[in-house]
Amino acid sequence: MDHFLYKGGILHAEDVPLPQIAAKVGTPFYIYSTATLTRHYQLFKDALDGVPNLVCYAMKANSNQAVLKTLAGLGAGMDVVSGGEYARAKAAGVPGERIVFAGVGKTRADMRAALEGGIRQFNVESEPEMRALSEVATSMGTTAPITIRVNPDVDARTHEKIATGKSENKFGVPVARAREVYAEAARLPGLEVVGIDVHIGSQLVELAPFEQAYLKVAELTRVLRADGHDIRRLDLGGGLGIPYTRSNEAPPLPTDYGALIKRCVAGLDVEVEIEPGRLIAGNAGLLVTSVIYLKEGEGRDFLIVDAAMNDLIRPSMYGAYHDMEPVVQAAPGVARQPFDIVGPVCESGDTFAKQRDLTPMRAGDLMAFRSAGAYGAVMASEYNTRPLIPEVLVKGDHVAVIRPRPTFDEMINRDIVPEWV
Repeated sequence: MDHFLYKGGILHAEDVPLPQIAAKVGTPFYIYSTATLTRHYQLFKDALDGVPNLVCYAMKANSNQAVLKTLAGLGAGMDVVSGGEYARAKAAGVPGERIVFAGVGKTRADMRAALEGGIRQFNVESEPEMRALSEVATSMGTTAPITIRVNPDVDARTHEKIATGKSENKFGVPVARAREVYAEAARLPGLEVVGIDVHIGSQLVELAPFEQAYLKVAELTRVLRADGHDIRRLDLGGGLGIPYTRSNEAPPLPTDYGALIKRCVAGLDVEVEIEPGRLIAGNAGLLVTSVIYLKEGEGRDFLIVDAAMNDLIRPSMYGAYHDMEPVVQAAPGVARQPFDIVGPVCESGDTFAKQRDLTPMRAGDLMAFRSAGAYGAVMASEYNTRPLIPEVLVKGDHVAVIRPRPTFDEMINRDIVPEWV
């Protein structure tokens, strides 16, 4: 469920009509719903009720400060994967004890910054990283709390570019080698083992892969405890999928996901951490764009819109599907026809959809791409010297621009021309 609904034939973000926002900020723009963000976070908290837990928002999905502050105010922790994301979490007021540092390429500078600023734990991805963290923590006279990410060799049955739990993926240490890696961690100075971490991928639409991975982690917990390790937290990652189309079968609900977790960790007496990102932010956002031209081609018609692949790269990068709707509904009974929806960037890959059935549209009409709140603005670029587009947050009938569109001069003036040119 989201809070983008038609009222009187006009698509609204909560209580605000989208044409009103378009008139204020221009198109294209991203629009986020506070009510949807709040509801989706609370679904996870409710699903884990009865189990000690921390829901850490995977901020790589959408790291705007207003989004982070909204979720932090609800009690969310943050899952960060870079020094920059750590800095963003801290700037949003998230205390260090609610920040989990993941990612395969943590630098010593990242480690030092997190140890200085406070951290709940590092999810260690490799033995070289673990040794580096030991050296940094020891040099600072402190102790780094760690989990070790294990790779359970489970097929998440998702897109190959967002699968992370198979043996050929770059993430974690093989579960078969976990005992020896934990043994080394126990010997290294400056480290405190607090738990186990696992994450098998993103946009999972069935629960079976989660169950396979979590049962392996539950058994590993028993083995490592028998070896003398104090395993008191299980970081079970994120990855639960969202419905990108309203006509497809819906992915599992957070309630079902939570019930599965409770079954898998029953009797272990552990604190559970999960790291949802897409399901919290994905359907909480739209990309709103305007039609520039209707172009007739050989055997197909094109709707050329003012959004482009640099604004939303998912269709070009992953072949991803987004539902697309006119902001102003057509009159009842108007026939649909197929269009290719394309942007203005000089790449054939700048295509959002092919032969999508829509009611006829004209230049100047507004169109909304649904499920664009995650992996939209955060993956945007300024390719073709196109400004990053505004981000807008609504709460009821309140509207705030939470990232403005830069001017061409602001973009160009970031370049520095050497004196010899």
